[in-house]
Amino acid sequence: MMAEEHIPQDATDGTRERIVGPGRRPEDEDASIALRPRSLAEFCGQAQVKENLEIALRAAQARSEALEHVLLTGPPGLGKTSLAHIVAQEMDVPITVTAGPSIERAGDLVGFLTNLEPGEVLFIDEIHRMPRAVEEKLYSAMEDFRIDIVLDKGPHARTISLSLKPFTLIGATTRPALLTGPMKTRFGIPLHFQFYQVEELIQIITRAAGLLEVPLDADGAKEIASRSRGTPRVANRLLRRVRDYAQVKGDGSITIEAADAALRMQGVDEKGLDDLDRRFLRAIIDFYEGGPVGIEALAATLGEETDTLVDVVEPYLLQIGMVGRTRTGRQALLGAYRHLGLSAPTKPAQPDLFGPARGE
Repeated sequence: MMAEEHIPQDATDGTRERIVGPGRRPEDEDASIALRPRSLAEFCGQAQVKENLEIALRAAQARSEALEHVLLTGPPGLGKTSLAHIVAQEMDVPITVTAGPSIERAGDLVGFLTNLEPGEVLFIDEIHRMPRAVEEKLYSAMEDFRIDIVLDKGPHARTISLSLKPFTLIGATTRPALLTGPMKTRFGIPLHFQFYQVEELIQIITRAAGLLEVPLDADGAKEIASRSRGTPRVANRLLRRVRDYAQVKGDGSITIEAADAALRMQGVDEKGLDDLDRRFLRAIIDFYEGGPVGIEALAATLGEETDTLVDVVEPYLLQIGMVGRTRTGRQALLGAYRHLGLSAPTKPAQPDLFGPARGE
């Protein structure tokens, strides 16, 4: 067992913004717009997603029809919002952007839908967080391009049906399991995003460095890419931090030495793990003897929200084989012991092929 001070329970630790966190940060907004690809040709990675989408786009253009509704799923920071803007650009139509939590009432949705131009893209981020009553209003809008509005109440209630111009709904979600079956079936083009390979991230970083007019060598790009957790948003953020370091501490050029020094100063190790990731692994190993341990118990031990661990920390650790999810909880795998420089148990835990237990 490890001493308690190795996993500090600092109250601000769980709320601070992580440099390797995939979620949007205020500093990312202007940069993401400037670096965002403008066409499918400029969009790096996600080859299968691009291929399927390009076929659908070309077919819709040939028929002079609105594109079928598109559902984009996958971890945050992989380019779902960028792809939605690319669809509008490729179809040469406007795009209206909103988020599920912002559409609180059916009236809000009616306002969006009735103002859409023919073929326009309506992009709803975090669509799984839309209220169920609002979601149900979307069914007829997506299928028949009409929406029913109830006027008055009680015995005087009456329904009128409004016709809508054909449009394309693009929904994005990191939690597709929270979408209802009827909603999922109304999307004709479901596309799932995977974490990026290092080679793909190198392309993204090289392109971004060119737009930022920052000298970057091949080894420097690879060093940043290898620590970017398979996520373009993180890669662009790390690139900006390394650029700052190189300008202040070096000659302005991003080399492997500058990238390594800058990222270690930010607490990002060679695998792209930060303090919260390492605390997560150490908690499983030292407090729970390598697991299995329930996610609620881990959250209580670390003083973090369960959703933070499930949505932000776990996906990457699962992807690189450091954590396994079993019916009885989370387990540290051999890769975690090696990365932390710890002696592995005689038979290190392996993932349960049958997946997590219900509720895990």
